[in-house]
Amino acid sequence: MRADRCLLFGLLLALAGCGGNGDPELLGTLEWDRVGIPAESSETILRWDVAEGDTVKAGQLLLELDPRRLDAQVAQARGQVAQAQARFDEMSNGARSEEIDAARATLARARAAQTDAERNFPRIEQMYKRGMVAIAELDRIRATRDQARNESRNAEARLRELTNGTRPEQIEQARAALEAAQGNLAHLEVTRQHLSVRAPRDGVVDSLPFKPGDQPPEGAEVVSLLVGDVPYARLFIPASIRAQVEVGSRVRIHVEGVEQPFEAKLRSIRSESSFTPYFALTGDDASRLVYRAEAVLEGEGARRLPAGLPLSAERIDDERQ
Repeated sequence: MRADRCLLFGLLLALAGCGGNGDPELLGTLEWDRVGIPAESSETILRWDVAEGDTVKAGQLLLELDPRRLDAQVAQARGQVAQAQARFDEMSNGARSEEIDAARATLARARAAQTDAERNFPRIEQMYKRGMVAIAELDRIRATRDQARNESRNAEARLRELTNGTRPEQIEQARAALEAAQGNLAHLEVTRQHLSVRAPRDGVVDSLPFKPGDQPPEGAEVVSLLVGDVPYARLFIPASIRAQVEVGSRVRIHVEGVEQPFEAKLRSIRSESSFTPYFALTGDDASRLVYRAEAVLEGEGARRLPAGLPLSAERIDDERQ
């Protein structure tokens, strides 16, 4: 914001001078498209593999962040995936044959006990009626019979559960748990890969704001790349000529310290104007409306220009194009 304001102030100072076609001189700076690469985790920088000003290719390693914390989390996530996979397989495959055999044996034992209890109860009941046993013995044998019946029913239900297989709802729950564990592992593995910060595209390293040993916060920009084939001029168009300028209009650029001028084509013009008071001017010059624009430079020589150079521009009349 402060840099833009300074440019606007400089623009207003230059409005007294005009280009050869009677238009105000346009001031601005030379810029390149930038790509900022953030830190996806707050980890210590181990080393840099590039320096500011280096030309890099897409995929080239730029720096390494400490991976030990993420490695531990990835190992834990892999264990959770293995556990969820085993649970899902268990639900899908159903009971083992050994479990079914054990359930059948339990049912047979319960039925034998029930048969014995069913036979004993009438005999003890008759003995009670004849006064040969006390009522406590009758109650005991009745309880034994009822317990044997319940154990038989329970053994039958357990065997049906094993032979009928797992309910579909339980299988779906196991499947969902497995997918959640796999998703968490994939997320951690991608984050782990991004600890090796690589260039997303060809460019030039413009800024390395941290040094080895620093621990940038998550989301902080650790590398700034200048990208693109050619730079562009960031210009501010006064309201007095805004109606005469459109996207595609051509301008001539004079870069500070470079003798050769460059032709450029406007690629964008902001629709919102900036209202900038300038306290050093009076009267009609007390305020100006300007529109920020970008013009792409042409020519092989523009590829070697650094970012940040001040420049001026003038419109090229249609008859002079």
